[in-house]
Amino acid sequence: NMAIFYSEDNKIISINTANSTYQMKIDKYGTPLHLYYGKRIKDDAEHLIQYIDRAFSGNPYEAMEDRQYSLDVLPQEYPSLGTGDFRSVALNVKNSDDSECCRLKYMGHSIIKGKYSLPGLPAVYADDEESETLEIVLKDEVSGIEVKLLYGVIENEDIITRSAIITNNCNEKITLEKAGSACLDFLYGQYDLISFHGKHNFERGFQRRSIEYENTVIGSRRGTSGHQYNPAVIIAEKSASETMGNCYGMAFVYSGNFMFEAERDQFGLTRTIMGLQSDLFHYLLEPGEKFVVPETIMTFTEEGFSGITKNFHGCIHKHICRGIYKNEPRPVLINSWEAVYFDFSAQDIIDLASEASKLGIDMVVMDDGWFGIRNDDNSGLGDWIVNEKKLGCTLGELAEKVNSYGVKFGIWIEPEMVSMDSDLYRNHPDWAIKIPGRNPVRSRNQLVLDFSRSEVRNYIFDMICKILDQSNIEYVKWDMNRSLTDIFSTETPVGNVTYDYVLGVYEFLERLRNRYPKLLIEGCSGGGGRFDAGMLYYTDQIWCSDNTDAVNRLKIQYGTSFFYPVSVTGAHVSAVPNHQTGRITPMSTRNTVAMSGTFGYELNLKALTDEEKENVKSGINFYKTHRKLISDGNYYRLSNPYEDDLTAWEFVSEDKKQVLLNAVYTKLDANPEISVIKLRGLLSDAGYRETSTGKVFYGETLMSAGICIPYPHREYESYVFEFEIV
Repeated sequence: NMAIFYSEDNKIISINTANSTYQMKIDKYGTPLHLYYGKRIKDDAEHLIQYIDRAFSGNPYEAMEDRQYSLDVLPQEYPSLGTGDFRSVALNVKNSDDSECCRLKYMGHSIIKGKYSLPGLPAVYADDEESETLEIVLKDEVSGIEVKLLYGVIENEDIITRSAIITNNCNEKITLEKAGSACLDFLYGQYDLISFHGKHNFERGFQRRSIEYENTVIGSRRGTSGHQYNPAVIIAEKSASETMGNCYGMAFVYSGNFMFEAERDQFGLTRTIMGLQSDLFHYLLEPGEKFVVPETIMTFTEEGFSGITKNFHGCIHKHICRGIYKNEPRPVLINSWEAVYFDFSAQDIIDLASEASKLGIDMVVMDDGWFGIRNDDNSGLGDWIVNEKKLGCTLGELAEKVNSYGVKFGIWIEPEMVSMDSDLYRNHPDWAIKIPGRNPVRSRNQLVLDFSRSEVRNYIFDMICKILDQSNIEYVKWDMNRSLTDIFSTETPVGNVTYDYVLGVYEFLERLRNRYPKLLIEGCSGGGGRFDAGMLYYTDQIWCSDNTDAVNRLKIQYGTSFFYPVSVTGAHVSAVPNHQTGRITPMSTRNTVAMSGTFGYELNLKALTDEEKENVKSGINFYKTHRKLISDGNYYRLSNPYEDDLTAWEFVSEDKKQVLLNAVYTKLDANPEISVIKLRGLLSDAGYRETSTGKVFYGETLMSAGICIPYPHREYESYVFEFEIV
């Protein structure tokens, strides 16, 4: 009963998960050809590959007179440059003589119990009982370069992961010019690409377009995965929708520069590649050195986008997230940022704690401005020393006062950065990433520290630990507010910097987690500018967006939900008029939207009316009653905020006994049309009681006939329905 099976007669390797089969063949020239990925099958699919003489598609030397064999037309597991394949490739190696060529041939494979892990990089983890690993060793016979392809399989979750380890076995140094972790070739068929675009204050917008005869590329050169494109995509059959159709999901487990390519070739084969961005990447490998390509998580489903979501939510929740908050309720917090910005003393934070304790808020977070000389975003970064003069006390005393109200205490940090106006920069100007002899690009008057260098990381790590050791800090918001430019390093080869930088950030976070295992870490990068599976391996949650407007958040959280679970998506209620858009929305609606995330508040509690305070209290009570359902339940998108006047979504508990239906009107018309929402994921034959009216419906009725959402009587009205099985 193995997930991975090798047939010696025809050299076909099949990977079976509960509902899918992934298949490849080692052909007569030692090339791993991709045969099939889709619904589970018993047969092999070798008959789909046809050998035809395609003029102008070259033939490898060893094919001799056989003009029917060309790597330019065949589906491959790991195509590389220099083999006569003119399409996009997963690997490009520049040899010591400057030639760009690597012809990989099969040397052997092994099937191992358990899931591989990757040195220095985040990766899906799983018990040995539930997972297997396939390792395929490939080699370039001329140079000696070895590539080990890794396939991890979690059978019951329909998850297959892919990675590659490249070893320089030559006597000379080589340069990696391009490295992907997964290539997925589709022999036939027409597909759409669903990707998630964005900008600061609007992340993960939904975009669907046809994969045509061209190369479509998304990615990042910003040093982070970025606000602009998320490193997760869906390849969907033309007819696929939210609830049905064949779809393939690919997510890169990495937080730096990435590149995804989708290309329809001259004969209608579709090639998709997920991997590292080739711009600003020229990775020097000395003889004997290894390079690890970050992992790609893949899944196949027949159940449309919702199937992708189910598989990825399960995978990230169970096999990426770690630490005590993996299955624990996260505290409801109030963040000081939109309450006081940079202008505060300890007393303001203590006042927040006093108000918070009365309303049921579990934690107060002191955002930017508590360290160095920092009264705006032009100075102080890198000087991680408490500004006791500004606070009027020590950090320990402040934490103690906050804790005395029965409220936890957290702080904001931005460890990767340095302000040009800071003692750190004056003392160590060479620690910032910039090109000698050139004035650097600035952003918020700050530069990025060279985290590819261990002495830089160690210095900052020691400063941060001193802060965390002097008081009871239970939460850290780790921010990252500018992109990497002027790529250079005095210690690291320049072409290695973008990758080594990310590994440096990971190493720092891993050390922080190990030293403070109870610390809740929230990732942030100008909001959701580094929202990826790689960060979720090290941080418990990620701030979804700096845009806290409830109506904008409907679209932002909709896009985020395709791959990332609600339990890791940072969402807060903020004041109105909203600070980003000026929009006024009811408190109940702001509560409903923020509850589909980690939930907290971002406003000045002292400025609230008594009625608003009651709203906050009841909102928190409702959330705490339902947070297990919200964080662990199955999540369903029930409408599309890009097309519908009503945005609706639903949580269903694993045992299908509890249901929460949320709906927000984004458009208000006089004399409006009727709005009906059909629920999903219920037991057809069971009765469900709607708790506010007591009315009981069969599950099949709620799913097939639906439920009416009342007319809104004010703008941006929201409705929450609770159902319990009877």
